[in-house]
Amino acid sequence: MPIEAHYDEIARCNRCGFCQTACPVFRSTGREAGVARGRIALLRAIIEKRIDWSADLEDPLFACLLCGACTAHCFPALPTADLITDARSDYLDRVGRKPLHRLLFDHLLPYPKRLRLAARAAALGKRTGMSNIAKALGLLRFLGRDFPKAEEIVAQFPAQAFRDKVAPGEFPGRGESLRIGYFVGCGVDIMAPVAAEATLRLLQTVGKTVTVLDNGCCGLPALTYGDRKAARRLAAQNLDLLASHSFDLVVTDCSSCASYLKKYPQLFDEGDRRREQAVAFAAKVRDFVEVAAKAERPRTTSSARVVATYHDPCHASRGQKITKDPRDVLRSLPGVEYRELPEADWCCGGAGSYAMGHYDLARQILERKMANVARTGANLLVTSCPACILQLSYGVRLAKLPVRVCHISELCSPAEAGAVCE
Repeated sequence: MPIEAHYDEIARCNRCGFCQTACPVFRSTGREAGVARGRIALLRAIIEKRIDWSADLEDPLFACLLCGACTAHCFPALPTADLITDARSDYLDRVGRKPLHRLLFDHLLPYPKRLRLAARAAALGKRTGMSNIAKALGLLRFLGRDFPKAEEIVAQFPAQAFRDKVAPGEFPGRGESLRIGYFVGCGVDIMAPVAAEATLRLLQTVGKTVTVLDNGCCGLPALTYGDRKAARRLAAQNLDLLASHSFDLVVTDCSSCASYLKKYPQLFDEGDRRREQAVAFAAKVRDFVEVAAKAERPRTTSSARVVATYHDPCHASRGQKITKDPRDVLRSLPGVEYRELPEADWCCGGAGSYAMGHYDLARQILERKMANVARTGANLLVTSCPACILQLSYGVRLAKLPVRVCHISELCSPAEAGAVCE
């Protein structure tokens, strides 16, 4: 919907300022433009034509993390993240798209093999030092204003992606009846293959069959950038893929993917044949932690002292209201002491590719998160989002904390739990 259609909703902002207490951007900068109240005022000014659409709007519109913390503290419960997303869509229509984003959303993300090939090229650049040369020559700025600095967030790429090792297809399980489809997120596939393997093993203990899907990107990156057309195309592609399968559950171990897949019906209008298909699909989607909470716990023989804490991905805690399940899992694991993380549901600053355009701000937000991690005394930092894993791992390196970062699936898999705890 164009932002003008939200005028009545935007006018409900009473400018109370409660959003200031929860906004990681505002708490880092202290600038009114960085909090929901300020962003809502900007949207109202645009609608009332007191401000014209121009490239000057790019930073205030795209500097929002879309974490949703403001809505949780808003008495009228204004969905600021959704409003900003619609405004971004209008911005792209009126100011223009960048060639990089057309490359990503039209030619890379819909095709997992191409995406893995691009990741291998990036890995080669890191191993050979070519990326440092390109950075020095200023050749990487087209990937994002702050990409030359953000490039250091990834220490190294795994030797192989998950789907380079595990081909899409059906695998037998030990469960009684459930037919499970495993939706493999791009981030888990490329950057956290160990977590993906652990997920598959856990799902095999639950399902009679587990099918590793040959899905493309869920579409969330395109949507958050404001490219609704690309997001809809990616969703349609995945729905077409799933039309030939009959699953009881579709499980993904990326909380961002899970949150977005559950919202697929919102992408299609009433009367669109895909909407009914999307409704049926969304009803079957489960975040991995929802399944893990009901699965049998692994037994470990590790003698290491493990103190674990948990970071809530925004798309889990606010996007899906999932907070109890991961904590129940961690508290029930033998040999693991669980300690609650202060501000566990505060965004870590990862937010997908946020650092590529706002590195300094993302790092400020991350530093606050790391200070809280240090207070717990934990040696294991657990989460359920690959973007968070990358950002938190970077934070641990920067702060020189004796902490290992892992996906919760790695603690739930019998084959991996002992290794993670060592």
